[in-house]
Amino acid sequence: MSAESGIKTFRDANGLWEGHDVMEVATPEGFKANPALVLDFYNQRRRQLFEVEPNSAHYDLAKLENNFKVTIITQNVDNLHERAGSSNVVHLHGELLKVRSTADESNIQEWQTDLVIGDTCQKGHQLRPHIVWFGEDVPMIEKAVSICETADVLIIIGTSMQVYPAAGLMNYVPEDTPTYFIDPKPTIGNKKNLTVIAESATIGVAKILETLLK
Repeated sequence: MSAESGIKTFRDANGLWEGHDVMEVATPEGFKANPALVLDFYNQRRRQLFEVEPNSAHYDLAKLENNFKVTIITQNVDNLHERAGSSNVVHLHGELLKVRSTADESNIQEWQTDLVIGDTCQKGHQLRPHIVWFGEDVPMIEKAVSICETADVLIIIGTSMQVYPAAGLMNYVPEDTPTYFIDPKPTIGNKKNLTVIAESATIGVAKILETLLK
């Protein structure tokens, strides 16, 4: 979804994220082994976020709120949906502009600058990125499931369908729910009421917008 805004993805980087093995920068073990490396990695991602803008697909999804009740369930950790005007966004994998205490995952703070070793919560515990790393629970998954269970339309955009539990959410929508899958290299098929649009997010979402508004 955010690739066309200039934000790289795991898939586009052939298993590496900005030159790093994801196990080094996106796991609790990686953080324990080299916290400075992990903090610097996310500092760079956070800085980049201030240099990019939402693309037309973000804005088109926000426009849908003029006619429909829309919930965005995203694996992305940026804030481009919010900046484009979407008002109901569920971040499954956390948010770059938040940090949390290493001792209390419910102690979450807004954070827009670099995070370094020595930055602590009120109780003196080191802060870490508010990111769901591989091997960690996904706190928002139950909310996402409940949203999907009552969906009238499901739109899946720009995903490899390889990362669980997010990839399994499509199985929770009612069987007769119209489902649209937008991706240049779509990886699902043979689902009832499935329409595949083999396009980028910006082109595909524009087509969905036109279809739904008709």
